[in-house]
Amino acid sequence: MDALIRALERFSLAIDRIAGLFLAAITLLVVASAIGRYGFASPIPEAFDISRLMLGVAIMWGFASVAFRGSHIKVDIFVELMPPLMRRIVDLIAWTVLLVFTVLLSWKMFDRVMSAFRSGEATFDLRLPAWPFLALICAGATVAVFTALARIVIIAAGRGSLDHFDAAEQAARTGKTDVER
Repeated sequence: MDALIRALERFSLAIDRIAGLFLAAITLLVVASAIGRYGFASPIPEAFDISRLMLGVAIMWGFASVAFRGSHIKVDIFVELMPPLMRRIVDLIAWTVLLVFTVLLSWKMFDRVMSAFRSGEATFDLRLPAWPFLALICAGATVAVFTALARIVIIAAGRGSLDHFDAAEQAARTGKTDVER
């Protein structure tokens, strides 16, 4: 189980990097377009549409990482007062609800990709097809299904919970997972 958790941690870091690359690309695109618009009266065509589609990709891939790590906003004042077995049960219920939501989100995103593909939906000026961006968003949602499922398996095995994932950056720096701490 420890080897699986370490592999999932590395996979989660790779997911973070994908989201980060898209955020960096968005930043470069917006800055270049602003310089073009205000410095040369010639903005990058479709910068707004491309950046908003890439933002969807970055958010969904970030969500896939959160679905594994659990490093989202949580209020656990009552859970902290519970005995360990009850905490694990609450964690399993919470992750199962997240898994159901993520499966539904992934399914609806797939429908959206197919709709955009069939209709030939494209951006306004350059007529870039929208479906590849939507497919990347759907892929992020699908990866989130698997990362949430992996976390459920780890919690069910008694090897992790929400409270161990607040220091994900520290784990990345030290190379230690929550199991080794």
